[in-house]
Amino acid sequence: MAETIIELQKIQKCYTGDTAVIDGFSLTIKKGEFVTFLGPSGCGKTTILRMIGGFESPTSGKILLHGEDISRMPANQRPINTVFQKYALFPHLNIYDNIAFGLKLKKLPKQDIDKKVRHALEVVDLEGFERRHISTLSGGQQQRIAIARAIVNEPEILLLDEPLGALDYKMRKEMQLELMQMHEELGITFIYVTHDQEEAMTMSDKIVVMSDGKIQQTGTPEEIYDEPANAFVADFIGESNIFNGVMTGVKKVSFCDQEFLCVDDYPVGTRIEAVVRPEDVILMEPELGMLQGEVISSIFKGTFYEITVQCEKNEIVLQGQKPAAKGEQVGLCIEPDGIHVMPYNLMINHFTGVIDEDMHLCFIDNRLPVDFSRIYPGSVQRDGQIYASDGTLINTVGARVDAYFNPADAVLSDDPDAGEVQGNIVSIIYKGDHYSYVVRSKNEVDYYVDDEYLWNIEDFVSVIIPLDRIEYHLKPAIGDEFRKREAGTK
Repeated sequence: MAETIIELQKIQKCYTGDTAVIDGFSLTIKKGEFVTFLGPSGCGKTTILRMIGGFESPTSGKILLHGEDISRMPANQRPINTVFQKYALFPHLNIYDNIAFGLKLKKLPKQDIDKKVRHALEVVDLEGFERRHISTLSGGQQQRIAIARAIVNEPEILLLDEPLGALDYKMRKEMQLELMQMHEELGITFIYVTHDQEEAMTMSDKIVVMSDGKIQQTGTPEEIYDEPANAFVADFIGESNIFNGVMTGVKKVSFCDQEFLCVDDYPVGTRIEAVVRPEDVILMEPELGMLQGEVISSIFKGTFYEITVQCEKNEIVLQGQKPAAKGEQVGLCIEPDGIHVMPYNLMINHFTGVIDEDMHLCFIDNRLPVDFSRIYPGSVQRDGQIYASDGTLINTVGARVDAYFNPADAVLSDDPDAGEVQGNIVSIIYKGDHYSYVVRSKNEVDYYVDDEYLWNIEDFVSVIIPLDRIEYHLKPAIGDEFRKREAGTK
């Protein structure tokens, strides 16, 4: 079993205030692995890479190299080299001197430098280019020179920060194969950053899927694709049909108003999310299908047709070898091993506030009028005061309250004055008959909303909170909590 080379323990990184861009990040990387950090822009993957390389320090947590804490070690003292998206080559130096630059700083003998540079050129397949200038090279060649300059120092770990991002599609595909060959030949640990799912699936031994500074799932490409841990991973990796459903029996699940056999098993009645990949949906005659619907689009994708079928409220996407006519009635079948079942992850909206003198609940993004009968059951409001059922006056000012509401009960609006909270949409997941949104306020608070209408990432919206559907829980006074803890220690 391969030894551990890098271990990240509960890494947190904060740039301003207490807002963490990386939070509780823990990961173990084995020697010789090709590990890829995969996620959307802004998820924190480059920040993690920079902390491993020594260009930034974690706010808390440890980075261990062979068991030794290197969290505060300068970058130039780490056996780690980095290849950036912008190759940062020296335009005034030729290829040989670009590659030899770091070796000359180390004051190695000239014959050693020459031997190492020529070997690095062989690895990147650019022998004979030593005296050419950088300006004469294509983007792919410059990228290889950047890799040669990194590997010539014989690092234990090579960090690659979206190094193929500036290349065209064909060149990226070629360089993916070349990077895999280099990794196999060099035997060193590669840690790669990309937002390109295909790139990650092609090259990696292990993929770390990230979102909002946290790990969503770690596994092989096959595990990530076939058994996504949650709806985010299923939606981000490849194409997916995602449906809300419920377990109805032993390895039986219901979604789209139809019962299916599956290979996963949870207790009867468990709310679930079912993931069905388009290639696992079988198109057939209407009368033979488990589901029936109408074709609403058929698009040629080069090696298959992407066909979308409307089955009552749900849209289902599949891949077919033949086109289907728009408006055609079809049947659909899904085999048990084509259904991946995950426990339903209900993202309940939760915020904590304090009751003010005007009997409003003040929280970080706004203040809401409150139905006190739902906080104090049996209470009545009279003359601007709250009384218990026995007539006792309740002092509500300063009371701390937790408030909850269901995403399905909230509404999005483009009118900034319509809702109680305003923010930008930062995430969208389509779930068959509705979209699941995350709206992030200016105070970095996330609100979850289910809506049948399509909005766009970064749209500025307001969230209309359903006042009559909010669930309240009165929190103990801070003094009460302290007294309880003190009593427990005696």
